[in-house]
Amino acid sequence: MFRFRSISRLFSGEITRRMASSVTKVDYLVIGGGSGGIASARRATEFGVSAVLIEHGPLGGTCVNVGCVPKKVMFNTAMHAEMIHDHKDYGFNLGGGVTFDWSVIKQKRDAYIKRLNGIYATNLDKAKVNTVHGHARFTGESDPHPIVEVGDKKFTAPHILIATGGYPVIPSNDEIPGASHGITSDGFFELEDLPKKTVVVGAGYIAVELAGILNALGSETRLVIRRHQALRAFDSMISENVTHEITSSGITLDRFSHVKKVVKDSTTGKMTITIDSTQDGTTTSTVVENVECLIWAIGRKPNTDMNLDKVGVKLDNRGNIVVDKFQNTNIEGVHAVGDVQGKALLTPVAIAAGRRLAHRLFDGKTDLFLDYTNIPTVVFSHPPIGTIGYTEAEAKKLHGDDKIKTYKAMFTPMYHAVTERKTKVAMKLVCLLPTEQVIGLHMQGLGCDEMLQGFGVAVKMGATKAQFDECIAIHPTSSEELVTMR
Repeated sequence: MFRFRSISRLFSGEITRRMASSVTKVDYLVIGGGSGGIASARRATEFGVSAVLIEHGPLGGTCVNVGCVPKKVMFNTAMHAEMIHDHKDYGFNLGGGVTFDWSVIKQKRDAYIKRLNGIYATNLDKAKVNTVHGHARFTGESDPHPIVEVGDKKFTAPHILIATGGYPVIPSNDEIPGASHGITSDGFFELEDLPKKTVVVGAGYIAVELAGILNALGSETRLVIRRHQALRAFDSMISENVTHEITSSGITLDRFSHVKKVVKDSTTGKMTITIDSTQDGTTTSTVVENVECLIWAIGRKPNTDMNLDKVGVKLDNRGNIVVDKFQNTNIEGVHAVGDVQGKALLTPVAIAAGRRLAHRLFDGKTDLFLDYTNIPTVVFSHPPIGTIGYTEAEAKKLHGDDKIKTYKAMFTPMYHAVTERKTKVAMKLVCLLPTEQVIGLHMQGLGCDEMLQGFGVAVKMGATKAQFDECIAIHPTSSEELVTMR
């Protein structure tokens, strides 16, 4: 099998060498120590190349430090809180009641993240990836490839990967007076105590997840959305059902609304937030007092603060790095994966793209690239959501209404057969006629997050509704509905 031979080893037998111009030359230079960058760098060194990885923050990027990993810990915490309400229905007497100590789970969560940071560092060392701490910037020079500067050190490589991720945005005080008194999802993980009263702004999955967690743990929670439903980019069934579950759970939902201003009391630290809601041409204002926490979850921007203009890397109108299907930018030898290129902002996607890129560049698999279709996605809402493929609206727009057939199910899961508290399970299959290939699968309910991976394989393989039906149902489970729909 072809293996890339290290350029530096060809001439000096060393992993890296200091050039006369004080520029360290390696085979692979990775900017960004998140999931995608680390995965690509480690995979590349398996093929005998020298690699340097540059990261200015803790290893693991957004996912490990302020994203999916700590979020899942808090989701699990919230699930415990929800199930406590069901204990009496299952015969358990909690006696004097239950108290919750935020500091306990925060300390355990932070310690877990710190262990993961160490594991990433150890794995990079084992893979012989040289890790450099600092902020990378392109200098505009070439030798003959673009030169990257980190403090007083300079690096270059024939292949440079940009995997710097993104960051959450917050309105300016000019846009919304007092907006800076709020925090983002990053700040959520810095909270030392559970806020007694919280306002979350946003209708995307981060807003939905954080609002659900805080509400379940006992914070009086309000969610402010611009339109009538949350998760509008998802299938209409999911958007409708998750909005219903949000209101049923006790979260106050402000529809067709936006924050007008935020005033913070310098003595108490509490905020007064004015929310304007406009429906049928009429605007009404709601003043929410004694707010301890305001969370902006209104979107993210790519991390491109590295002098990309000096090398001419092309950006789209939202600031994302433009790449082709092989993760190439418009500059030869410069590549990008993950959130910084604006497609499918998911950790496993960045990992998969980064590894495929390493195989293509250094393992002779020149035609290898990541297929960005049929990517399974989970939202850790309450209850969780699992989805893959086209929404019903997308499928009809692409193929025509007469080519699409859907199957739906809505039911109360068996867990809630004996509980006073209820949540629903909603499921939909989107099928393409005449074969009824399943091109979309959408569900919300207890366990849907864990169900999706297996069904995702089936959808990725092009399974038909008839093939779903050929699989014997597992009873009694919610997942059996997906192979018994009529």
